[in-house]
Amino acid sequence: MTDTPARLLNLLSLLQTPREWPGSELAERLDVSARTIRRDIDRLRDLGYPVEASRGAVGGYRLVAGTAMPPLLLDDEEAVAIAVGLRAGAGHAIEGVDEASVRALAKLEQVLPSRLRHRVSTLQNATVPLTRGDGSTIDPRTLTVMASTVTGRERLRFAYRAGDGAETKREVEPYRLVSTGWRWYLVAYDLGREDWRTFRVDRVSEPYATGARFTPRELPSGDAAEFLARSMTRLQPELEVDVSFAAPADFVTARLPGRIGAPEPVDERHCRLRTVTADSLEWLAVRLALVDCDFTVHGPPQLVAYLSDLGTRLTRAATPADDSGARPEPVTARPVTADPGTTGPVTTGPLTAGPVAGRPACPADQGPGPHKKPHKK
Repeated sequence: MTDTPARLLNLLSLLQTPREWPGSELAERLDVSARTIRRDIDRLRDLGYPVEASRGAVGGYRLVAGTAMPPLLLDDEEAVAIAVGLRAGAGHAIEGVDEASVRALAKLEQVLPSRLRHRVSTLQNATVPLTRGDGSTIDPRTLTVMASTVTGRERLRFAYRAGDGAETKREVEPYRLVSTGWRWYLVAYDLGREDWRTFRVDRVSEPYATGARFTPRELPSGDAAEFLARSMTRLQPELEVDVSFAAPADFVTARLPGRIGAPEPVDERHCRLRTVTADSLEWLAVRLALVDCDFTVHGPPQLVAYLSDLGTRLTRAATPADDSGARPEPVTARPVTADPGTTGPVTTGPLTAGPVAGRPACPADQGPGPHKKPHKK
């Protein structure tokens, strides 16, 4: 092989296989001399690829981890596998890897041959992910178009459906994509409204990169995440939440979304959460119930009232109907121990009739506490 660039690419592709390659075997694979292999190894090192050589009668070469991430060569199957994985990660706003997934996917799909892009789309359309969480799924193509226009400073057009169902056409100068861990938002300057706006990406359809370049405007305050947080606060009033749990702090933390905050330990078997959130009462009440242990809400009053009403409705739903189909009068049961109209603390227990198979029990229900003596019959 006399074409040096092509030979270097083939050599790099071999070295990226996780094994040690004897110089003689590399020379045979590439049909060159051992001296040429040594020169090509030096060229790769000059380009930033950390190739390690081992001493010995035969000697060998291995690509190792360096201080920087070098470019990688992928075969068809590897490229398809990575693209499918990135689409899954980007489309469901996986916390911690969400923005990186979109950036990597945009780079990969830009250079992906059409035959491989078709295979990726076929796999994507033929599979349905089983996901947990409250966020809506998004077509990864929507995210990649948006990511490319943000990076390329290119105006974007799309159809947008507002919360009340009204549909409009928008043309914007995209600034940043922001993930909350359960939902994607686009922060952009709306040319039609002549002002900054935030858009829920799951309500966007028909995104189109116009090709028109623009000079980025300065965001009114802070970064994109701070701007989004302020916008959401204006739409939804903040709640000062104060909740005590009859369970250790680590037990509760593992069952609450990170954006709500982490409770502080009170003792080995109790903890307390004090936080400020702009989430809806309905969502917050359900998330607290899903912690699956006894808890007491000290505030705010509107959350106390909502939990009282929710507990009454859940109790009624769990009450069996008689033969005529009629249900008995609602009975105040374990889920709520306060009058529905009260504004004081509401104490609740797990909203279940008993232990559920396969689910870890609440620590408060696993036996007598450190200050309780077991009852002797």
